[in-house]
Amino acid sequence: MTNTLVQHREQTHNPHLTFFGVLRRISRGLLLLVAVVVALMTAIPVVLLFFITAVPVWLSAVVALLDIGLIYGLLRYANTPPLVGGGIVALVLVSALAIGLSQGFAATPPITDADGNPVPGSIATLEQVELNGSHQWITVRGHSTDLPVLLFLAGGPGGSELAMTRKYLGELEQHFIVVNWDQPGTGKSYGAVPFDQLTPERYVQDGYALTQYLRERFDEDKIYVFGESWGTIPGIWLMQQHPDLYHAFISTGQMVDAVENDTRIYYHAIDLAEEWGRTETVAQLRQNGPPPYPPATVIGKFGTFNGVLNDYMHAHAHGEGTGHNLMLDSLAAPEYGLLDKVNWLVGLARTFRTVYPQLNDLDFREQVTTLDVPVYFIAGRWDVNTDTPLAREYFDLLDAPHKQWIWFEDSAHTPSWDEPSRFVDVMVNTVWVPTQ
Repeated sequence: MTNTLVQHREQTHNPHLTFFGVLRRISRGLLLLVAVVVALMTAIPVVLLFFITAVPVWLSAVVALLDIGLIYGLLRYANTPPLVGGGIVALVLVSALAIGLSQGFAATPPITDADGNPVPGSIATLEQVELNGSHQWITVRGHSTDLPVLLFLAGGPGGSELAMTRKYLGELEQHFIVVNWDQPGTGKSYGAVPFDQLTPERYVQDGYALTQYLRERFDEDKIYVFGESWGTIPGIWLMQQHPDLYHAFISTGQMVDAVENDTRIYYHAIDLAEEWGRTETVAQLRQNGPPPYPPATVIGKFGTFNGVLNDYMHAHAHGEGTGHNLMLDSLAAPEYGLLDKVNWLVGLARTFRTVYPQLNDLDFREQVTTLDVPVYFIAGRWDVNTDTPLAREYFDLLDAPHKQWIWFEDSAHTPSWDEPSRFVDVMVNTVWVPTQ
């Protein structure tokens, strides 16, 4: 008994033993803290399965229960570094499983009737196609496979809008097979083409390959093309180079000369900011100077004056769809898995920074003055993102077998989303009927 008491006193008063004991406790505490942080971070993809993916609820619940069990076991029983490390690895694997399931189950919803039943004979697919050696993604939606084909070229460069045509132009699917293309560097096609190979010419080549694919698949001699903002640029080039493949070209936010357009809207933003008394914004705009900007600063400097212009457009455009939010609509869409949603954000910035500076020599007034297809320029009355007078100047000099300028009075830069009912009406009763 005496020896035991002596040993206890020696251990109690041994500074080295006390130091290492404290160190062990601190290490365990830090390890537990790391485990908690990892548990919280890896749980995010699992939670998101229920809200913004197409993974079935029952399967999401299975993954969530597995994740909860691991977290409980980690906090309750993992009291040694090997156990904590093993628990962390298991949580990471479950998180990776959640991401993989979100990618695998990504889909576009079926076209349904008023009772929620799939429309007989309809098509609603999210699929990968090979274009010039790369694998890219499209959605194909229509009430019948016998309808004419409409290819949508989204804005950007870097924009992915798979959810937008479905959500705002669903009525159009009664009259067209609407094909929405995630272009290289965007959304689901983020890694389709190396970024050092992303050029305006590449988009035209891939657009041509996609056109040929759609013509053959749906047995159509010609298809329609609808271009929005940046999408009007490859759209015009496709019409110029392959007019025999297209019924008509429909544009919103028509681009003409990138540098002149951006210079005009830059000075317009200064005028608006001065009018509103935003002195700090005016100072920042003047410090940035007018476009063009180098790739390293193009996004930040564009963002400064686009913020002013967006405020103006939001204040004046009041179509039934002007409450749309491209980012939120897209990030919540089942067409994108969790990895796709990250790529949606990254691609928007990286692709714009890569491709847009390559448009500094663009001027359709000199380069494309004749098109051998009918053209329809739809302009939002409150659009200040593309300079409407510049687009009108180009329209007036453009020689085409038929051309029509159409104002949307309650729209800004995106008439198809701002006034979707009117857009469908124009497509069905103005664009489609004369070409049949």
